[in-house]
Amino acid sequence: MKKNHIVQSLRTGRIYHKYIGLVIAALVIFSATSGILLAFKKQSDWIQPPSKKGVSTDLSTWLPVDSIASAALSAFRQMHPQQPANQIDRIDLRPSKGMAKVLLEDGWWEVQVDGQTGEVLSVARRHSDWIEAIHDGSIVSELFKLFSMNILGFGLLIMTLTGLWLWYGPKYYKKHKNNF
Repeated sequence: MKKNHIVQSLRTGRIYHKYIGLVIAALVIFSATSGILLAFKKQSDWIQPPSKKGVSTDLSTWLPVDSIASAALSAFRQMHPQQPANQIDRIDLRPSKGMAKVLLEDGWWEVQVDGQTGEVLSVARRHSDWIEAIHDGSIVSELFKLFSMNILGFGLLIMTLTGLWLWYGPKYYKKHKNNF
């Protein structure tokens, strides 16, 4: 390598490292902060409601899924009449806990229902869901999620490579400067 080539690659590396670093830093701050919160979701009742225990872990004694869904929607609409159109997104059956978590589409709500009796055990917000949406970028859109996570991944790779060159390049130059 020629002296001018090494010096120019170091200058170019610094420029890429600086400007890519600014963009990546913003994405890393959001992703890291939300990731830290998500790591504590089971330890924080605010981030994710604690899982209640139902009466029976024997699935043969449980109500049909449509009855569990009806109980959840009825309880939610009674507690939140201003959101009558909120529908079920998914139902997570938790046989080991004897209950089902009914997750609603809007507002990150969760209704826990006893699988055997249909009794509503809990109605609470799942803050972990919107924190996860921030974490992966899907809070903006699925396209933004795809774009931002790829930018973050490629950006961190470029930052690592340019950072290594910015660290090693001057050492290489000093060691070989008499050969130029």
